[in-house]
Amino acid sequence: MARTATPVAGGAVRMRTPGRGLQLPACPARAARWSRALIGCGGCLNGARGGACTHRRRRSESDMLARRRGFFSWLQNSQAWLEQKTRELKETVAQVSAARATILQAVREVLGDHGVQEEKREEILQLTQAALKKVLENYLRMPDWALEAIGATIDAERTSKSYDGGQGKMTWWLSLFGFSSANPPETILQPRIAPGSCWAFQGSRGHVVIRLPEQIWPTAFTVWHISEAVSPSGEVSSAPKEFAVSGVDEAAAETLLGTFTYDVHKEIAQTFHVQKELPRTFRYIKFQVQSNWGNPEYTCVYRVQVHGKTASHNDHPQAQELL
Repeated sequence: MARTATPVAGGAVRMRTPGRGLQLPACPARAARWSRALIGCGGCLNGARGGACTHRRRRSESDMLARRRGFFSWLQNSQAWLEQKTRELKETVAQVSAARATILQAVREVLGDHGVQEEKREEILQLTQAALKKVLENYLRMPDWALEAIGATIDAERTSKSYDGGQGKMTWWLSLFGFSSANPPETILQPRIAPGSCWAFQGSRGHVVIRLPEQIWPTAFTVWHISEAVSPSGEVSSAPKEFAVSGVDEAAAETLLGTFTYDVHKEIAQTFHVQKELPRTFRYIKFQVQSNWGNPEYTCVYRVQVHGKTASHNDHPQAQELL
């Protein structure tokens, strides 16, 4: 397409194309900058005229669409992951349910081998069956979000320093009970409960911040500790006693969800329900121990479970299916 150059006021040159006019500076340096600007926006004349660059706007819209596609792809992957975990949960529950009859039969045989009277034997079997049923109901109704296997992690920067075992004698004494000073705080996200398989911090006051795999409405918390019967020392003075649980925002603001007491004279797994009305969902949960049962050197935390509903549902749909 032919163009003509026409001198204009100020030493500039007007480049004319049939139906269009574009004024370029006569100075070569300024003209070069204008040319680069035109090339940078794809030759859009609107940009050179001071108007909105349609090419850049289109690229911005394209980038936004790409980000949206990426978000929906991530959402689909998350849903697939959750469905896979649900299938695994169903399989586990089916296996436990199938094993219940075997367990009861084994208990019956053991009682018979030890000469327990029939009347007493039936009473023990009924109690055992009730206990198994309670365990299964809790397992189904209260999914555990503080589990490393499904993506829960520890916020190390907001967690108390692990206990190093002190000097010489203390390290040797703890090693007798299977406790390793190297146990990281991630230990509390594992399902294994065995003597020494715990995370310890110095003294009787400490805290750990758990990052959940997704935003949830927390409803309850379960704290585990070994019993005196299986403790190598015959006592559990290092168990947490008074503790508080808070929901934590990424900006470090805390919302107290309740203060509780773990009783070493009761079951090894004790569940505590949220005491406050929830203002919002949380991704981080802070478990703060305020005292223990008398150990002056350290406190051991074996297992902390966080129960609740997902932020995207009024109720947990997979839990409803299982029930």
